[in-house]
Amino acid sequence: MAANLFLPVMKNTNIRPLVVSDLDRVWDIERKAHSHPWSENMIRNISSRGSCHYVLCHHDKIYGYFYAQHIMGEVTLLNLAVCPDFQGQGYGNVLIEAFVDMCETLNAETAWLEVRESNKSASHLYLKSGFNEVDRRLNYYPTESGKEDAIIMCRLFF
Repeated sequence: MAANLFLPVMKNTNIRPLVVSDLDRVWDIERKAHSHPWSENMIRNISSRGSCHYVLCHHDKIYGYFYAQHIMGEVTLLNLAVCPDFQGQGYGNVLIEAFVDMCETLNAETAWLEVRESNKSASHLYLKSGFNEVDRRLNYYPTESGKEDAIIMCRLFF
């Protein structure tokens, strides 16, 4: 998939830039996929500085997405989600590979992300994709019973 996010990445699947008409479906996935979803205003604000937001489509239906920001050689993965109905089928891996390819296309020096300490499947996916834990934000994310740490991860591209 190198350098072209529009190519099919799995049979009948492609990655393309998020557009306004995608937002209702993205908002639906956001609420289903996260215990503490972003606000609807955050999801619908797709024109912020350095925004690089993409959707994963399968048979023209949106299965997942990522929101990222590219500023001066640094790319931050802000949000990534796969609809729970389609989790465990490789779509998260497709999204993180597309994110990494996008970083390489943008000639990024580094990519950053944060993940909940309890999200072991995402942490494993990010480690497999070349990210390493570099720090933690203690008691950062809300949970049903309090707070949990955010694991800060980074990948270098030079």
